[in-house]
Parts: sequence; C-alpha cells; structure tokens
Amino acid sequence: MTVTALILAAGRGERMRPLSDRTPKPLLSVQGRRLIEWHLQALARAGVRRVVINTAWLEEQFEPALGDGSRYGLEILYSHEGRDHGGALETAGGMKKALPLLSDTFWVVSGDVFVPEFAFAHKDLLDFQATGTLARLWLTDNPPHHPRGDFGIRDGLAVREAEERFTWTSLGLFRRAFVEELMADLPHGAKAPLRPYLDAAIGRGALGAQRWCGGWTDVGTPERLAALDAQGRQTA
Repeated sequence: MTVTALILAAGRGERMRPLSDRTPKPLLSVQGRRLIEWHLQALARAGVRRVVINTAWLEEQFEPALGDGSRYGLEILYSHEGRDHGGALETAGGMKKALPLLSDTFWVVSGDVFVPEFAFAHKDLLDFQATGTLARLWLTDNPPHHPRGDFGIRDGLAVREAEERFTWTSLGLFRRAFVEELMADLPHGAKAPLRPYLDAAIGRGALGAQRWCGGWTDVGTPERLAALDAQGRQTA
C-alpha cells in the first residue's frame, strides 16, 4: 500500500521569536536534531517513502537543510506557498495545494510538534483504511496553554461537545476524499484554516479520533524548546 505524508512547515512561528526570525521553526534543533528530522526519521522507519513539506516563511532554507530526502531514505517534495502565493495558506489551504503530490491516504503532522514516540504505525494505517471515516485524529491530554481542548471522543469518533475534551496533537490520517469532498469550494491557492472542515467531517460522522498517551509537546515558545533540551540532557 502506497502512503505519503504531509509535514506542515509553512507558518511564521510568531510565539517562537526571536528564534524564528532567522530560522523556520521546524528547522530549530531539539535534543540534537532539527524538529522536522524527528518526523522524517520516524516516517522512514515506518516505511513511508514520499514526504511532502509545505513551506512559506524562510522557505529557501528547507531544501539546503533537508535536500531531496535521500539521506533519510525518503523522497522529499516541496509545496512552495511563499513562492507561489506570497505566504502561508494555513492548514486547509496548504493541504489542498499539496494534494496532487499525496497518495489516496496520507499522514499529516505539524513540523513544530515534538512527539518522538509516535511511530506512524502501519497497523494504524490499516485500521483507518478499514473504516468509512474521512480522517482520524490523535488527541492528547490538554496542555496548560490549551486547557479547554478541541474535541471529545465517542465510539471512536471525534465530537465537538463532550464532558471530557482533548487536544489535537496535529497528527492524523486523511483520505483524499476529505479534501476533494469537503474542500470542493475552496479555490486552489486560497488561505483557509482546517477547523471548519474538521467540523464538517464531524457533522457527517466521518472524523475518527483516538487517544495518544505518549509524550507530546507543541514547541510553540523558546521556553518550551529550552525545557525539551534540558529534559534531553537529563536522560542522556
């Protein structure tokens, strides 16, 4: 089964300033590796062979840093939002632009989350393929900076309202049909967030969800980056 991955790496990273003024957030180092490299290596171990990276902010730095992917055992393709559209298209716009480069089922992961134990497991892919859902999200316990969470889980599906809500890890599996059906009216190259389309999938009963109980950090600030580095030194 051919499967690809989309790594979202186009954002400006305002909260990470001043570090992100000169370096795109996914290219910042965490515990001795660039953030995005943790994903690339995990995807390669999982047997994924093509990865698409969408870029905008300081996008000229990505190809010199990562190349064509051969050093990771991958083929890396780039979806240039800055060059082609003048800036980042947000998650939905970026996904629609990158769709021609992606497979019928594809992984999505944000380039600025640190989740070193996530394996992009083939079993999860097969389980997802056996469902009729358009996407599946991995949800985690709410961090202090996002106490209300995003979604609840009921019978393996994401729900908007629930007594207990969790935070989306920015990890998921998607079908092309998610984009082709739910984003049919979104023009190519248009800027749009993903949340309304996730809500539309919930309305159809077609958004799967499951808990992620491993380590996860939204590396959104210099303080969180420093804490992860300190954590790495303690365990080394």
